[in-house]
Amino acid sequence: MKPKGLVLVYLSLFVVSSIVLFISCESQPEKTEKTDQQMIERGKFLVTVGGCDDCHTPKNFGPKGPEMDMIRRLSGHPAGMEIPPVDTSLIHNWVYFSHDLTTAVGPWGITFSANLTPDNETGIGTWQPEMFITAMKTGKHLGVAEGRPILPPMPWQNMAQLPEEDLRSMFAYLKSLPAVKNKVPDPMPPGSIASVR
Repeated sequence: MKPKGLVLVYLSLFVVSSIVLFISCESQPEKTEKTDQQMIERGKFLVTVGGCDDCHTPKNFGPKGPEMDMIRRLSGHPAGMEIPPVDTSLIHNWVYFSHDLTTAVGPWGITFSANLTPDNETGIGTWQPEMFITAMKTGKHLGVAEGRPILPPMPWQNMAQLPEEDLRSMFAYLKSLPAVKNKVPDPMPPGSIASVR
């Protein structure tokens, strides 16, 4: 084949591939934003499979054993619930959980699962999405750089791996829940554990 013919073949291939590429790009569906309802549904899925209820939802105990108290779903450690005696000689090697998993005791002290409902005074009602995202990405309470660390057993390091869109969806779901007024105690440092024996 003569060089002029090769140029025409290459030029034809270039034009055809450019047209195919243009058509395929045009036929791609545009990335659309999720609706509020879609975000809430995605968030509900992530909160459920993420096991957030395990620690943040109080339990009722009956013939079937512990069952999630869905009226108080994700409202955290029940206010006024007594802390059982702790054998402080074991806390360097063991982690204790309360019978309903809303309290954890370990070398870091005592932590109480937070109220994740949108109550303005005791939950996340005044939070903005960015606060939640930053808290999950940095492990800082309220998403504030100078804030206290989010303590174990909260697996914020796992949550930090989620894309921002998923964290935003989780927050949308949490904000859609009924608000439950439940003042969760502040964490207690290790030195205060003996005082609750």
